[in-house]
Amino acid sequence: MIPLGLEGKTILVTGASSGIGAACALECSRSGANVVITGRNGERLQQTMDALDGNRNKQVLCDLTLEDELNLLIDQLPKLDGIVLCAGINQTLPLAFLSRKKVDKIFNTNFFSQVELLRLLIKNKLLNEGASIVAMSSIGGTASFTLGAAAYGASKAALLSWMKSAARELAPKVRVNCIAPGQVNTPMNVSSNITEEQYQAYQDSIPMKRFGEPEEIAYLAVFLLSDAAKWIAGSVMTIDGGTTL
Repeated sequence: MIPLGLEGKTILVTGASSGIGAACALECSRSGANVVITGRNGERLQQTMDALDGNRNKQVLCDLTLEDELNLLIDQLPKLDGIVLCAGINQTLPLAFLSRKKVDKIFNTNFFSQVELLRLLIKNKLLNEGASIVAMSSIGGTASFTLGAAAYGASKAALLSWMKSAARELAPKVRVNCIAPGQVNTPMNVSSNITEEQYQAYQDSIPMKRFGEPEEIAYLAVFLLSDAAKWIAGSVMTIDGGTTL
């Protein structure tokens, strides 16, 4: 049998209050993992918690960009077999409207908070040998450069580069990989500020003729967390319906 399950593993999912993070938490629990979820929105985080399978899951309300809250999260964590780093924000900012403050806000969430979390996990020896780290980058940081996405794409490119270095440094005891999704039907990615015609045209430009669904990204995350992926390290897996072809 292919070892695709996560039975007996403890997995931390950040950004679990909505979108891809919530889907990853749900699919990890369905695959047998004990899941620790964290996010900034307490009401939505509770909704994710209520949807998880099993009774050994845990939620910790936390803004990863705040040092005190991050340290409190670290204090409450058990030893981990896997992490899915999904916390992130996006904002369309044409170059003329960029400012250091706006760029810092995006980088603090998408890059620095993820890096600091992983640093603290390593420092406090909270990763079991054989643990798997999965970071959510984006095709916006690798191959798809759209108007107004310079700050977002740069933050995701930085995350990808940092994770590749971490993969080299932490091997062979810990595996690190990135997922680079395309456009996914999440509250962050699907804007209500575009017309139905624009929305349809965007989908039609994708070879698969639709946006992805959060659970389709989560399935890949579960695979990378599982023992079926034990020899995959430092990879960037694109899942975008053919957008970057």
